[in-house]
Amino acid sequence: MVGIVNKVVVRFKDGVIMKGQTSDFFPNKKEFHLEVQPGKIVSINTNELKAVFFVKDLEGDENRKDIYDDIIAGGGKKIEVQFADGEVIVGFSQGYSPERIGFFFIPADKKGNNDRIFVVTSATKKITFL
Repeated sequence: MVGIVNKVVVRFKDGVIMKGQTSDFFPNKKEFHLEVQPGKIVSINTNELKAVFFVKDLEGDENRKDIYDDIIAGGGKKIEVQFADGEVIVGFSQGYSPERIGFFFIPADKKGNNDRIFVVTSATKKITFL
């Protein structure tokens, strides 16, 4: 893979989770590549996703409870994202538009594993400005 390599957790609308790294994700592209293990690269169709989580660590801590009360200077408008599967995340976005395939979102929990999230709009139930 070339370019900047990002560690990501990819969550599909059907509940499937894949972890790996990508260097060709762009919010306006309908497809990108995920290296799930060295030398094994799969194509990902963005329309099939719930979200792409850009993470600090691929392992994470499934027992940690996120607390969404941090302030993100310059992060944009504070919003609550309710996904169709029931998950709720609070954070900040500068580029939310319901007409776009998705938008970047910075969770309001700086100590969490997620640096930023690309939320796929079709996987949301409700977006609320706080």
